[in-house]
Amino acid sequence: MQEIENGIYITDEYPGITLGALVDPQGTIMVDAPPHPDDGRAWTGTIRGMGGGANRLLAVLDSHPDRAIGLRAMDTPIIAHDLTARILEDRPAVFKGQNTETGAEWELSDGLSGIRWGKPSLTFTKQAIIEWGEQTCYLEHHPGPAPGASWLLVPELAVVFVGDTLTVGQPPFMADADIDPWVDALDLLLVKPYKDYLIVSSRGGLVEQDMIREMRRFLKEAQRRLGRYDERGAEPEETAGTVDNLLTRFDFPAERKDFYTRRLAHGLRQYYVKHFRPEPEQEPE
Repeated sequence: MQEIENGIYITDEYPGITLGALVDPQGTIMVDAPPHPDDGRAWTGTIRGMGGGANRLLAVLDSHPDRAIGLRAMDTPIIAHDLTARILEDRPAVFKGQNTETGAEWELSDGLSGIRWGKPSLTFTKQAIIEWGEQTCYLEHHPGPAPGASWLLVPELAVVFVGDTLTVGQPPFMADADIDPWVDALDLLLVKPYKDYLIVSSRGGLVEQDMIREMRRFLKEAQRRLGRYDERGAEPEETAGTVDNLLTRFDFPAERKDFYTRRLAHGLRQYYVKHFRPEPEQEPE
């Protein structure tokens, strides 16, 4: 666990994603949940021992299973964007863990089948203002990596949690993405006030400005390549042909190559289908 600012902590201790916590005498705002319930309970126990007040709130930054499977185990009121809440509501009541080819971190964990999804009790559309002890925090909608993707801002301490808007040393998840607003979100992080913030990625922790620029270049290149597949009428499966080249933009351990290849191949294929080969709308009978 690392204290990045007064009372703000992040940890990569648990498999899945980088977790965050704003600990205050008022209580604790937690950012996301690890996929395994045992890890979620351990993290909650750690936070309770840090001296914060009794109040707790869990901000979930999008609907990706890596951060959503373990929500229920946190036993904490959940706040999320309205679109994230709708996606979680539309899922079957019980997570069955059947699709293991998306390159998500939960796929590397055992014992996750049969977990009931947690559901947000508080939602917002554009922005939620949270008065929390001495801090005023903001949850803002910044779509791109997912329809309901959001950031948690703590302006007084110049900290922002950006979820999957950025990934460090690994390819992003693209199956539910929209590249144009995603690039817009990255552009925001390159200018004031965000360029002076501590920026926390859910996939790697603290990031630097050059990482933002590299992620932007990656997304634009992926978009360009998918456009060229579309121009020649390629089938979705053919997009796997660009995976190896795109992966060279990320520095990761060799043993993770197959895993990240699956992630990027799945994401590109799904993105291509949704944005370049959408199903025609059915005429009403």
